[in-house]
Amino acid sequence: MERYILHVDVNNAFLSWTAVDMLSKGEKIDIRQIPSIIGGDEERRSGIVLAKSPIAKKFGIITGEPIYFAKKKCASLEVFPDNFKVYNYYSDCLYKLLLTYTDKIERFSIDECFMDMTEYLMGRDIKDIAIEINKKVKEQFGFTVNIGIANNKLLAKMASDFEKPDKIHTLFKDEIETKMWPLPVSELFMLGKKTVPKLLNLRIKTIGDLAKTDLTFLVKKFGKHGKMMWDYANGIDNEEVCTKRELPKSIGNSVTLPKDFNNIDDIYNVIVALTDQVTFRLRKHDLVASSISVQLRTKDFEDFSHQKKLSYSTSSTKDILKVSKEILNEMYNGKYIRLIGLSVSGLKPKDEEQLSIFDLSDNKQDKLDKTLDELKNKFGYSLISRASKLSVDEYVKGKENKIKD
Repeated sequence: MERYILHVDVNNAFLSWTAVDMLSKGEKIDIRQIPSIIGGDEERRSGIVLAKSPIAKKFGIITGEPIYFAKKKCASLEVFPDNFKVYNYYSDCLYKLLLTYTDKIERFSIDECFMDMTEYLMGRDIKDIAIEINKKVKEQFGFTVNIGIANNKLLAKMASDFEKPDKIHTLFKDEIETKMWPLPVSELFMLGKKTVPKLLNLRIKTIGDLAKTDLTFLVKKFGKHGKMMWDYANGIDNEEVCTKRELPKSIGNSVTLPKDFNNIDDIYNVIVALTDQVTFRLRKHDLVASSISVQLRTKDFEDFSHQKKLSYSTSSTKDILKVSKEILNEMYNGKYIRLIGLSVSGLKPKDEEQLSIFDLSDNKQDKLDKTLDELKNKFGYSLISRASKLSVDEYVKGKENKIKD
């Protein structure tokens, strides 16, 4: 199965996060729009530039230079202290948002993540998901990200480093020759500063030059590093997205509708699809949930949600759908709806849940869920669905299919 990897990289993270934090506290000036930097102790000549605004960059200010020299380049330069408490907060906000799309996330650094979407596309196009993530980050948090789309981590990382800011780029295998090979060899990921001059002395100037260089020659010159350079130049990378097994607080999915709905049956059909997605993810990680929440957003961007606590924990699609429908019936007031969300919480490993009367009474449903999950894993999520389910993606694309139970 072909892998689908996203690399999400926050644009100018430290300065952007500082700006967003200041604006949220009533500051009128967006420091991203003035000559500004994030730096250490301004009173010390050893303080250095950690991040710079686009306007500061135009004055020739560079990351890593002493603040003392940066201020000589721009007399009106504003200096703001670093605040890792703020950075960690917004980094966590981003991470929690990405968790609504996949559980396979690697926090590569405080401001970038790899996402393995291979088993979480849910019938959707990977580019549509990237566009949605990019938009949600801006709307919910006020900063921007670049997103690289590829079939492995290396190419996703390279793609996200193309034109910035606030861009989405692909770098699939058939695009390597046109998009990556013309780049200077210095732009290849993991290529050290000491290595680049050596390659230039060998007349290897572009990534394409490196890709076409004899592998045996590179290994003789650079040892194991030569093999890695050659592999990367040719887009070869089999490294998995490295995830740590952390029990999430919740699992959920949401969808922005192609048009505003005010028919409860249409809304319910979306709930069916979201429930199918959420419970599939629950069972994939051998988790059960004891609380269910439905979220609705009106056309006027008014958010409201209702939650129900269960007397037992479950991953059953039938059980969670039944309660979700009850919640919807209780909360829906006829307003036009533009976004629908469903999440489950109170998660615990399935093997920690004590056997209850519900487990005994619905064994057939468990078998059905398990069989459908196995078919989805084998043939793809979008090809296998319940008779009463219309995929979220069909709603997103505005199809007018009707569902009959």
